[in-house]
Amino acid sequence: MPPKKSNTLTEAELRLMKILWRRGESAVTDLVAALPADEPLAYNSVLTTIRILEQKGYVEHRQEGRAFVYRPTVGEYEAGRSEVRSVLSRFFSNSREQLVLSLLGDEEIRPEELERLKELIRNAASGANEEKGSEG
Repeated sequence: MPPKKSNTLTEAELRLMKILWRRGESAVTDLVAALPADEPLAYNSVLTTIRILEQKGYVEHRQEGRAFVYRPTVGEYEAGRSEVRSVLSRFFSNSREQLVLSLLGDEEIRPEELERLKELIRNAASGANEEKGSEG
């Protein structure tokens, strides 16, 4: 039985997407050349990975001469939100509260990060209250 198809990004897929988000349209040879020297991938590996990304809907291609030129169809922010929603669903039963509690329990969180989070929560709460008031 084949593994279940996933729309989340593997590490190799994310590496290529980051290059595409930064560079824009790129041929496979451009992607290979843009990979960090300490994390190279063979041409065939990049080609296979980019085709998987196309099947998942993250990129599309156009033909330029004999080469295919790939471009992202999903923005970096949108992809990140999709990944967070996946983690939220898979690990936290869609509970944002449990996700935030997990993050807050991280010993590496800095006091200034906590202050920014408090401010964001206050702003989100006041925005939600204003929306409720305008519904009536």
